[in-house]
Amino acid sequence: MTYCVGMVLDRGLVLMSDTRTNSGVDNISVFRKMQTWSVPGERFIAIMTAGNLATTQAVISQLEERNKTPNERRPSILEAETMFQVATLVGNLLRDTIAGRNEAAGQSAEKPMFSASLILAGQIAGMEPRLFLIYPEGNFIEASFDTPFFQIGETKYGRPIIIRAYDPAMSFEDAVKLLMVSFDSTLKANLSVGLPLDLLVMERDNFEPLHERRIAADDPYFHAISSGWGEALKLAFDSLPDYKLDAPTSVLAE
Repeated sequence: MTYCVGMVLDRGLVLMSDTRTNSGVDNISVFRKMQTWSVPGERFIAIMTAGNLATTQAVISQLEERNKTPNERRPSILEAETMFQVATLVGNLLRDTIAGRNEAAGQSAEKPMFSASLILAGQIAGMEPRLFLIYPEGNFIEASFDTPFFQIGETKYGRPIIIRAYDPAMSFEDAVKLLMVSFDSTLKANLSVGLPLDLLVMERDNFEPLHERRIAADDPYFHAISSGWGEALKLAFDSLPDYKLDAPTSVLAE
């Protein structure tokens, strides 16, 4: 399983992904699920992947091949004029890759064996930073005021804290802290999501990573966030009004 989050802020974009892949409890490995491409001073693009590993890697490999010699292997995401065109290109490639693999395996479109989804983020000079969620069918949606972040993979455990604490005006530092809490909640609830985590901060109009790092299992800040959040939840729980089994319903409602 996987957990990846992309978030839009006033200052730019923040992305985080886990690295765990597994085909059973006794076959667990680490694999990077975040890939980046750039043209200095002109564009920066990142993709996070979830789903069948061979399928997502086939998509990434094809993008890499096109980018090495874009004049010979078009279309390339390094030549697309807008991020919308990049999303269309990547969506079409994902759809065709999934269809080809399912066809080769004798699977119907109604009951596919292979599937994947992607989060695409980036900015091209002269335009706004943009964030897209790309579905296995190749279609996609873009982040907006109403939907300012996307998740793929094991999304349910880490979603509540983002919904409650997200603010588009928050600092990059607070956004990273929020994502750390979201990932900690997911790690605690689902063993198929695991460390290390990959973090990427993309500042508006800065076409290279503002901040990029891998968060390992022994990372002191992540440990401080994990233990601090656990303690904060216990204190919040203890501060809530006590429930009384013998109290009238009217009293409990006050």
